[in-house]
Amino acid sequence: MTNKSTASLALLLIDLQKGFEDEEYWGGNRNNKNAEANCKLLLNKWRELELPIYHIRHSSTNHESPLHKSKSGFGYIEGLEPTTEEREIIKSVNSAFIGTDLDEQLKSNGISSLVIAGLTTNHCVSTTVRMAGNLGYNTRLVSDATATFDRIGVNGVKFDSELIHQTTLANLNGEFAEVLTTRVLVEEL
Repeated sequence: MTNKSTASLALLLIDLQKGFEDEEYWGGNRNNKNAEANCKLLLNKWRELELPIYHIRHSSTNHESPLHKSKSGFGYIEGLEPTTEEREIIKSVNSAFIGTDLDEQLKSNGISSLVIAGLTTNHCVSTTVRMAGNLGYNTRLVSDATATFDRIGVNGVKFDSELIHQTTLANLNGEFAEVLTTRVLVEEL
């Protein structure tokens, strides 16, 4: 049962795909090993409240990527698969809004507020959050329901995944989205 404050609220789960289990491919040293568990908590809460859910799946154009549609990594992580009632958006770039009809679907369904979670913090999650904010959605990003990997900087310096994660959250908070935890969000619902 929805109330007035949640009637226009949708959950976007981004790239919760098996291909991200190959840590070394993505840079190694993944932070926040509980991200998927927190995504499951969010998914179950949305299902319980019968709120709209959008599963975003990345279809890489790189044939070597674990997220290419020919690879097993294209599949969803167990327990995070969409039901037949839930919407799936397939994208091939970082933003869930580019090359898809996500914005049109959200608007036609009266969605004005988004909660975003998934993988990875500094790529598809960040890009989608930025676009959602720029498109005028009231956007919330769940900090402990996203994760990332180590990155090599332009000078060859390795940056730790937790630093990348926290810096990305800091860049998004207050400008493109409100950043909060799973616990805080679920308590508000």
